[in-house]
Amino acid sequence: MKKIIGALALKMLGWKVVLHGDSKVLERCILVIAPHTHNMEYILGNFAYWALGKPLKIIIKDSHTKSWYGGIVKALGGIGIDRSQKNDLVKFVARLFEKENFSLVITPEGTRSWVPKWRKGFYFMALEAKLPIVLGAGDFKRNTVYLGHTIPYEQLSKMSYEEVLQHISNYYREHDITPKIAENWNPDIV
Repeated sequence: MKKIIGALALKMLGWKVVLHGDSKVLERCILVIAPHTHNMEYILGNFAYWALGKPLKIIIKDSHTKSWYGGIVKALGGIGIDRSQKNDLVKFVARLFEKENFSLVITPEGTRSWVPKWRKGFYFMALEAKLPIVLGAGDFKRNTVYLGHTIPYEQLSKMSYEEVLQHISNYYREHDITPKIAENWNPDIV
C-alpha cells in the first residue's frame, strides 16, 4: 500500500526519483539526507522510499512514539529515543541493524537552520554497524529526489571523517542541489 501511496503522491506533487546506483543498497544503510532546510524534504524522501518499496526508519524524540499518535509514528518508521538520558546512540543503532534490514535516515545538520558544520554521528553509526553511507537529496529546482550514491563500508572504513565530508560535499556540489529554503543550507561542510 505504501508503494502505491508514495508513487501517487510524488506524481501529484510533480516530483520524480532519480537513482544514483543500485536500489538494493537502500535496504540496509545509513541514509544521509541533506540539505535539511524544511520538513517537506523529509516528506518527499519518505514518499520516494515508499514508491521504491524500501524499509525506512528515523530516530525521533520518544515523546512522539509514546503519545496518542505513537502507533502511527512507529508504523511510519519512528524509533523513539529519550534525549534526556545518556544513550550510546551509535551502539543502539548497530544493535537495531543486527535485528533487521532498513535504511536509517540521518540529517547531519541536526536542524533545519543554517549550521557551520555537521554532526559526526552518521559516520560512527555506519562504521559501528559496518554499513554503507548512502546519500539522498531533494532538489527543489528540478523537483527531483536523488537517492543511492553510495560510500561502501569497505571504502568508508579506510576514510577519515574529513575525507568522507569531502566526498559528500563533492557530490552535493556536482549535482547543484537546491533546497527548499536556500539560505538555511551550508554547502561548505568541509
